[in-house]
Amino acid sequence: MSLANNVEFLRRLPKLNAANAANAVAQLARGLRPDVKSPLVEVKGFGRNPGDLKMFAFVPTKLQQPRALVVVLHGCGQTAAGYDLGAGWSTLAKHYGFALVMPEQQASNNANGCFNWFSPEDTARDRGEAGSIRQMIAHMVTDYGIDPRRVFITGLSAGGAMTSTMLATYPDAFAAGAIIAGLPFGVASNVRDALLGMRASPSRPAEKLGDLVRKASNHKGPWPKLSVWHGSADRTVNPGNADEIVKQWLDVHNLPPEPMSEVMVDGHPRQVWWNTDGETIIESYTITDMAHGTPLGKAENDHSYGAQGAFMIEAGISSSYHIAKFFGLTDWIKKAKTAALDSPSAKLIPAVSPISAAPAQMPDLSKVLWPLAAIKPPAEPEPQPKSQIKPRSKPKPERRRGIDVSAVITRALTAAGLMK
Repeated sequence: MSLANNVEFLRRLPKLNAANAANAVAQLARGLRPDVKSPLVEVKGFGRNPGDLKMFAFVPTKLQQPRALVVVLHGCGQTAAGYDLGAGWSTLAKHYGFALVMPEQQASNNANGCFNWFSPEDTARDRGEAGSIRQMIAHMVTDYGIDPRRVFITGLSAGGAMTSTMLATYPDAFAAGAIIAGLPFGVASNVRDALLGMRASPSRPAEKLGDLVRKASNHKGPWPKLSVWHGSADRTVNPGNADEIVKQWLDVHNLPPEPMSEVMVDGHPRQVWWNTDGETIIESYTITDMAHGTPLGKAENDHSYGAQGAFMIEAGISSSYHIAKFFGLTDWIKKAKTAALDSPSAKLIPAVSPISAAPAQMPDLSKVLWPLAAIKPPAEPEPQPKSQIKPRSKPKPERRRGIDVSAVITRALTAAGLMK
């Protein structure tokens, strides 16, 4: 069911008689609970819950340091478990060692399972659904030792619009966010505004959009970084909303309207803006010819995360992976893998992925990478008292010898684990 249809249903719901309304809600409620085997665990008693949301979490046994958390918000007609299955976030979390929180809407709040991103009662700081999500984050920070500087958020459709809300109302709580097929913050305060924004995406002055964010809290910066994703053929949420989101946050970050870089990633255009230090602050992906949904595809590590389904679309690019990379969460395994390649001899050969360099009978990649992620550097030798340290004799100068290239390459391949 599309977001537009979901909101339209909300508009018609008060006109239904009690029996028909109860039957409609019951049918939708059953649809919101697919029989999905999920690693997510429901957490109760996480604190104040003014928005009456459910909290689901996933914490892998191995966590990268400092510990990180990603908040993932589902779209209309979806559940936390269903969206996790489609987008593959718990698989990414286990692979790269970060925690997840996946809030879930209840039918009693919204019959279609949409987060109420257009309701003033749910989009203000410390109120409604926004307040509940903030409480979930605080619970994870306290109970699991999450670094408050490494909290991120993403969402699809209504979840994307609610991601806009969270970034605006709690900019102090997030290092970065990613909005998929969502809308800018503050452009709707009722159902009529929501429908207008989804269908037409009226253009607004950048400063006015930026002021909506700046007035949502007392925060003065630094502001969260942002990744924006939208299909060019989206007929549910007008693709112009992606431009408005980018415009809103460019103004907040005081960045120019023209992108500083435009490249193709997996066949889709990506625009980038960075700050004076060269750090990427805002990026925007336009997924060519894609309808409304989350784009799926193979990641750079040749893994596929998620599964096709309603609003989960094979597009040749893994949005979940690239978002995790934008958040800085995919370097954990990379650093462990490349630790053996730091020697000068290893740099004489090109980096080769484990899959392309491995024999035909390649073991499961996760079983190969997890031990590498657990490797610890050798302990430093304990310093000896000065009285026990013998003076070193000055080494005799050696004559330079020719480089044995074959031996160098052999040592490099051995160090990289590609040769025994």
